Amino acid sequence: MKKFLLAIGIGLFISCGGVKKTQEALNSGDYNNAIHKAIANLVDNKTKKGNQAYVILLEEAFKKNTERELKQIAFLQKSGNPANYEEIYNSYINLKQIEDRIAPLLPLPIYEENRDAKFNFKDYDSKIIASKIQLSDYLYSNASMLLSNALQKEDYRKAYNDLNYLEKINPGYKDTRNKIQEAHAKGLDYVSVNLYNDTEQIIPVRLEEELLNFNTYGLNNLWTEYHTVQDNNMNYDYEMNVIFKDINITPEQIKEKQISKEKQVKDGFTYALDRNGNQVKDSLGNKIKIDKFKTVKCDFYQFTQFKAAQVTGQVSFTDLKTKQQINSYPLASEFVFEHVYAKYNGDKLALDNDLISLLSLAAVPFPTNEEMVYDAGEDLKNKLKGIVTRQQFN
Repeated sequence: MKKFLLAIGIGLFISCGGVKKTQEALNSGDYNNAIHKAIANLVDNKTKKGNQAYVILLEEAFKKNTERELKQIAFLQKSGNPANYEEIYNSYINLKQIEDRIAPLLPLPIYEENRDAKFNFKDYDSKIIASKIQLSDYLYSNASMLLSNALQKEDYRKAYNDLNYLEKINPGYKDTRNKIQEAHAKGLDYVSVNLYNDTEQIIPVRLEEELLNFNTYGLNNLWTEYHTVQDNNMNYDYEMNVIFKDINITPEQIKEKQISKEKQVKDGFTYALDRNGNQVKDSLGNKIKIDKFKTVKCDFYQFTQFKAAQVTGQVSFTDLKTKQQINSYPLASEFVFEHVYAKYNGDKLALDNDLISLLSLAAVPFPTNEEMVYDAGEDLKNKLKGIVTRQQFN
């Protein structure tokens, strides 16, 4: 019984809390939020007596929201400013969407007043169509004017955004799709990418190709396009130069380390004898054995093959209109080749397991200088991607 009463108390607390928040939204003029909260609570059980408060709040919020929206629309229409067409259109859409959400719930009874909640629905379809036509004409006209009179790329991008919105609300309107392509092409920043080798080392051709394969980086974004193969008919906005300044490769080295190990190991057994030289037995009559140990020694020789390559450079960005460098970033990477193997002289039993495992390894060929530089380039690609990702042209 106590558990049942506790469950009821918790349910009432939650319900009251929800009603309170809905009422607060209504009182503060946040009618859309109040409508959303009321509908969310009525969807599961609209006839539940505990949900009566939501019915009353929904009725009031709907009435006030409709009055305010229609009053605002009338004001915007009276102002005669075409820039208001979008707000007018969205207001009608919002009014219709609210009605569409409430309609499936009807009727909503109010028990104490012995009536159904009243919702004065209107047919907004014709007004939505009319306002969409006005908005479409305005967006198309405004974007076309921007395309014709653009002074900077930002104008093309504004036109692109307006045309995309137009295509969303009114697909296929006039030649909107063609104009979207035009606005995008003219709004793009085109970046010419060049790679220079100022070192005395040969950069592997494969590394050059991979560094300049920007498609694998996924770096082209909506408004930036990188060209690693220049188009002579293109007027580039920016230049990106990747310059290798220095490549240092250490000589091939083999470092040797000797470790001497000594250990006591079992070497059979003998039988225990008493003072008289007789074998000693346990309580079960078995002869008692005593382990014998011997000392084993081993010299362990560890060899470490080592070679390192360090590549340093610079990435710079230049505005080709002003001929000014706008950013410069250091570029550096290192690759280390290290291989350990071992040999021994003596009794292997004296060695620990971690040393024994190295005995199965043998010397391997050192990587060539070209291979070292290429392996360092794997890290360079990630760092180059990070630099380009951080670079913002606008």
